[in-house]
Amino acid sequence: MSIITITRGSYSRGEEVAETVARRLGFRCISRETLLTVSEEFNIPEIEHFLSFEKGPTRLELTSSQKEKCLAYVQLVLLRDFQKDDVVHHGVAGHFFVRGIEHGLKALIIEDIEDRMRISMELEGLSRKDALISLKRSDEPIIEWGRHLYGVHPWDSKLYDLVIHTKQIPVDFAADMICRAVELESFQTTPRSQQTLDNLLLAAEVKWALIDLNPHAEVSCLDGLVTVKTVLETVSSKSQEERDKLADQVRKITRKIPGVKEVNIDVALYPIGEAFQFREHSH
Repeated sequence: MSIITITRGSYSRGEEVAETVARRLGFRCISRETLLTVSEEFNIPEIEHFLSFEKGPTRLELTSSQKEKCLAYVQLVLLRDFQKDDVVHHGVAGHFFVRGIEHGLKALIIEDIEDRMRISMELEGLSRKDALISLKRSDEPIIEWGRHLYGVHPWDSKLYDLVIHTKQIPVDFAADMICRAVELESFQTTPRSQQTLDNLLLAAEVKWALIDLNPHAEVSCLDGLVTVKTVLETVSSKSQEERDKLADQVRKITRKIPGVKEVNIDVALYPIGEAFQFREHSH
């Protein structure tokens, strides 16, 4: 069948649309709460703070390694769920992880700012001014994350297959539009689209397996051929020996993962003391 991601902002009806779509299609519905529930198995105490999106990447009080670990976790759990098909995800990042997957329908729900303010005022008991301030505060970190990780505004219409403005379109009609769109042949699972998803998931499995050894490793996969690119900071005269040791550790860990047929490893050397910045990702 298909994967549906519904991107929404705070105080919008995107969650209601997602739940309606899932109910009509008989799909599973997952969200941030799903990620938090599953996280108990992975022992990531910082994940709740990370997934709150209350702060952008530059203000988040986590080390670059912790951020990498959180991102690797989110990617792994979402792709595992997406591989099962028949799923609706609602939140702010799901669409980034289905890019390139042909049977992934990406929908954006846009809510009029006045309506979002009204909902905020009703739910939180805020004044109009405070509601506007609250919305800006909740949106800014999400926008910063999108630009930091992917170089784009997270609500850029070019990222989506379907953009629905709920000012003029009620929830039921919005859900109906998504249900009809996902029935199109172009959003049905094919062997090629499934292989693309399988490649992404295997890369995510390897990334997670390596997260404690080398959290900044970049992993890609093509039909069982896994490529791992990483760096080693050193000033030692035995830098080649250290590089070979790291490559051997990466190879041993990676080969244990089901589905891995071959491993290519590229270890670059960096002078110790050079700050390793939390890099942009292209998932």
